Amino acid sequence: MKLTWFGHSAYRLEFGSSVVMIDPFLTGNPVFGGDPVATAAGATHVLVTHGHADHVGDALAICQRTGAKLVANYEICMWLAKKGLTAMDPMNSGGTTDQGEFTVTLTVAFHSSATMDENGITHDLGLPHGIVVTPKDTSQPTVYHMGDTEVFSDMALIDELHRPSVAIVPVGDRFTMDGRRAALAVRRFLPSVKTAIPCHFGTFGLLAATPDAFLAHMKGAEAKVVVPEKGVAFTL
Repeated sequence: MKLTWFGHSAYRLEFGSSVVMIDPFLTGNPVFGGDPVATAAGATHVLVTHGHADHVGDALAICQRTGAKLVANYEICMWLAKKGLTAMDPMNSGGTTDQGEFTVTLTVAFHSSATMDENGITHDLGLPHGIVVTPKDTSQPTVYHMGDTEVFSDMALIDELHRPSVAIVPVGDRFTMDGRRAALAVRRFLPSVKTAIPCHFGTFGLLAATPDAFLAHMKGAEAKVVVPEKGVAFTL
């Protein structure tokens, strides 16, 4: 599996014939700096953890341009359907859907999920989630993208049920857990994780500028921390 980070919580996973974009906040992302069209070229699926604009991002544009299927909670799918989305697989907390070469499970996350339209009216977009991507080829890693969340002890159940070997972990504080609590989440509740990838930092001035606190609190942990270079694919 190849993974590419585009800043914030936006990722591209490539394995088999699948190209999976997760939380594709590209246009308007101040730390992205790439070409949104090239970045999502060949996408087969777009996965969205929750309804905030910095996570829904370019989801609709990517789906319309590439024919990719959106996999997200029911409310996000219906919201984007009103804007022209046609290929979707709506789901909700605890559900699993079959996407061909892999399955997607929506897990609990502690956050919020809403959007504001062009008239300034706020629309509820259901519950926030984490996402577990489980390839059917067992030589490929299972990836747990936590979405935006605080640490919670039932992460241990996610580990027991899904055995993720890779965790994508928000560490920026203020809107999610900080580096210390994120390290606690991995070390105490996710023993299956072998690779921890911090995200949701440095995008805006309100967030922690670096993942340094997470790195410091992960010292001595069994899981290896990888901070990818933005826009550069690496192999999991």
